[in-house]
Amino acid sequence: MRSPLLRRLGLTAVLAAVLAVFGFSTLASADPAPAALTFSTDSATTTPGGSVKLSMTLTNNKTYDVLFVYQTIDPTWLTTQRPDLKYSFAGCSLAAADGSTTSCAGTGPTNLGTNYGTTIPPGQSRTVTLTLQVAANSGCNGNIGFYSYFYAEFSDGTNSNGGPVYTPETRVLCS
Repeated sequence: MRSPLLRRLGLTAVLAAVLAVFGFSTLASADPAPAALTFSTDSATTTPGGSVKLSMTLTNNKTYDVLFVYQTIDPTWLTTQRPDLKYSFAGCSLAAADGSTTSCAGTGPTNLGTNYGTTIPPGQSRTVTLTLQVAANSGCNGNIGFYSYFYAEFSDGTNSNGGPVYTPETRVLCS
């Protein structure tokens, strides 16, 4: 006579195998984040007195409009450990969907999200470019880098958090 315990273990093994094959395969094909933030710079290096353009692109991967974005930008820990590196954000521009560029405000460390303009339709992106100005009396041979957190609200009432997202570092060189 067969043991009911062996029958249960066999059924459990079959269920585990099915879940392993089908359950884990859905994890590999996960949807992209509802909103994605990426950074780029126009140069990897600069000199004291020079500037670098830091571009932030927010992409709406959802099927609903992005209605609101809150974003911060702060120096990385290594950047804060070099008090001889002197820099500031000197300008801000928004590249609209039609390719036009407008000025934006709020180049401080918080609430950069308002710079993305009004709504961001599904599948579209908005790019905000900050001008990082390195002081003429800045120290040399150090990297300036930032990280950012963001929060986006969509027209379907959902929201998304992201971060930290790190910028490419800019190396300040002396000639």
